[in-house]
Amino acid sequence: MPAADLAAPAPPAVERLIAELSPAEKAGQLNQRLYGWQAVERSARGGFRLTDRARAELDRWGGLGALYGLFRADAWSGRTWDNGIRPEERAEVAALVQEEVVRAGRHGIGVLLSEEAPHGHQALGGTLLPTNLAVAAGWDPGTLREAAASVGAELAASGVHLALVSALDLLRDPRWGRAEECFGEDPLLAAELTRAVVTGMQSGLGSPSGGVAVVLKHLAAQGEAVGGRNGQSAVIGARDLRELHLPCVRAAVEAGARGFMAAYNDIDGVPCCANRELLTGFLRTECGFDGIVMADGLAVDRLAVMAGSPVAAAAAALAAGVDLSLWDESFALLDSAAEGDPALAALIDTACRRVLTLKYRMGLLAGGPGEARTGAPESGGVRDGAADGGGVRDGAAARERLTLAARTTRRLSRRLARQSLVLLRNSGGLLPLDPRSLTKVVLAGPNARQVTALLGDYVPPLPAWSAESLEVALRRALPHTEVVCVAGVPSAADLCDASLVLLALGGTSHRAYADRFAANGASAEAPAVATAGEGVDLADVSLPGDQDALVTAVRAAAHCPVAAVVVAGRPHVLTAVAAHTDAVLWAGYPGPHGAGAVVDALLGAVEPVGRLPFTLPRHPGVVPVRYNDRHPPDGVYRDAADPVLFPFGFGLRYRPVVVDGLTAELTGRTVRVSVGVTNPGSTEAEAVVPLFAQRGGGTVLPRLRELLAFERVTVAAGARAVIAWELPAARCLAEGATRHARTDLYVEDLHTVLRPYGTSPAGPS
Repeated sequence: MPAADLAAPAPPAVERLIAELSPAEKAGQLNQRLYGWQAVERSARGGFRLTDRARAELDRWGGLGALYGLFRADAWSGRTWDNGIRPEERAEVAALVQEEVVRAGRHGIGVLLSEEAPHGHQALGGTLLPTNLAVAAGWDPGTLREAAASVGAELAASGVHLALVSALDLLRDPRWGRAEECFGEDPLLAAELTRAVVTGMQSGLGSPSGGVAVVLKHLAAQGEAVGGRNGQSAVIGARDLRELHLPCVRAAVEAGARGFMAAYNDIDGVPCCANRELLTGFLRTECGFDGIVMADGLAVDRLAVMAGSPVAAAAAALAAGVDLSLWDESFALLDSAAEGDPALAALIDTACRRVLTLKYRMGLLAGGPGEARTGAPESGGVRDGAADGGGVRDGAAARERLTLAARTTRRLSRRLARQSLVLLRNSGGLLPLDPRSLTKVVLAGPNARQVTALLGDYVPPLPAWSAESLEVALRRALPHTEVVCVAGVPSAADLCDASLVLLALGGTSHRAYADRFAANGASAEAPAVATAGEGVDLADVSLPGDQDALVTAVRAAAHCPVAAVVVAGRPHVLTAVAAHTDAVLWAGYPGPHGAGAVVDALLGAVEPVGRLPFTLPRHPGVVPVRYNDRHPPDGVYRDAADPVLFPFGFGLRYRPVVVDGLTAELTGRTVRVSVGVTNPGSTEAEAVVPLFAQRGGGTVLPRLRELLAFERVTVAAGARAVIAWELPAARCLAEGATRHARTDLYVEDLHTVLRPYGTSPAGPS
């Protein structure tokens, strides 16, 4: 929905409810206190029923605003395939909850069901995609849009209304444990991928395929936190905030996003959940957004130390523009606090109006038109083992939609996994490998056998059939090759007569069920397995454990080529890996189909043409270092004179493509840039083509490089394609451009200069 439509007045049905609801009922619409997995339980007679805890919450408010994580399954929730809600049960459980919520109130208002879906639905049977950081390496918004639409259809078929999706955070410091949730370090790349997620997930709203409303996380600048420490202060000026962290927000509003999640961190001392300039001034007034703002989990309660009391914390959040809390106790005090405070009562009305307007659009108000009625009260459902005919029929249809959507998601997840691979080193053209030359492959490293290492954070337990390890994929692809998989450093016997040593390195965000978690789900102490993920910030981004020593030992002992695959959710220091191996493939967290994608790339079934969406540091002490900083890092540190190992946008390939003919022309308020891409090979080739710039001659110190545009293209064998970008002149020229303005444009090793006030034509150099 365009921003212009979002700004429309609330429907009459909503205004009638605002006039009729009691203070307690209004406060209830702003609350999302329950952990959803604690809201239902299996009945002794079969089927499901509401828990006493959930029933008490409904009785207190005469309804419910939203319910978080009804289907969530992971170590924090404690839900497994033994005690969780299975995919075939989701629609019925959602319908049961809706029936009970409607029955508890006087006005027929349903509940918004919100679920985590950062890279697929975090529920039993939820189909997973690669994590955002891996997806960003593919530079392909189109495929991500398709995949997001399919995930949205899965959620809608399950009765879900709100998908909580990470997209707004930039990877500004690799020490941050949530780096995997970012679309990299560049604002344009992240903005276009964010736009794709919103457009895709919401595309099915109002259609038979179904879609969900997206709530985007996290607003804003959470990736800028000092030292990479989760949720802490973002020390950043207004210009960098707008240039780096807010383009994603604008793109999301333009794409029609229905919701945003206000972040934990503060910006210049003002917590995002209490930042009126951000949530109202920028988001609503400037961007025209009129959806809902949800606070991050327990973030409003955290404001009490600033505001002085829980009630004051709730009032500060409402005044800033927060509409819906998440697990907070402070919002539960609003009904009594508003009795003698007309100003607070008005703030409650404003927030309630926004929540009810979204419910109206989603078909959760009696008599409303709705866009996605899946899971609405009239869908029927299972209660204590009994179900009416309509409920059974609707449940069967929902299960069929879910099955079809999941099949599509798996296909697109496999494609995204292949696209996410980045070739960092390929000495002597070692890759792709020829299976006929491989008599013995030695596989070692911490991620050789671990399926969970491929998946990332925010994942449910997977069925055994749905994913495979790198070892299993390698054995399957090389049935006539001896594959020796060892723990630790391979012995001389292991290495004897080996054709190749393959090291599976990196980290993992796997949460063990034995781990301890904070009240918001983050790791509460050193996890048993995870080296990344929420709550796993690191002071040292070297490869975990003794992996550098492993690489060095293998190089010294092996008499054959050594290749490495890096499976990781953050940029690690790979200096030793690059120095002591012949080939390096970066895979991120490629998802359940990642092992097959990696093996296909190693053997040449697919060509890795991805590019790094971040800067890889050469030394752990130089971070943060970003390609779009304003000062070069080279020569600053006496003990690390060259801090960058691989720059943003780096990526090799097996077969060459040729770029040529870079031109730029300024016409009025538009700059037209074109470049040719030639494929000299005998088969079609994909290529990622980024356009970089340095904008000088203005009133602001220029960044070293900025991404102006990019394209992922497929070029037929022996053919030449021309990429043409039409870009706003203001985007291409320096801020406050003077008569000395000059923009240097770069594509690969091509360079041309744009001089808006000069007389020389812009041509290649």
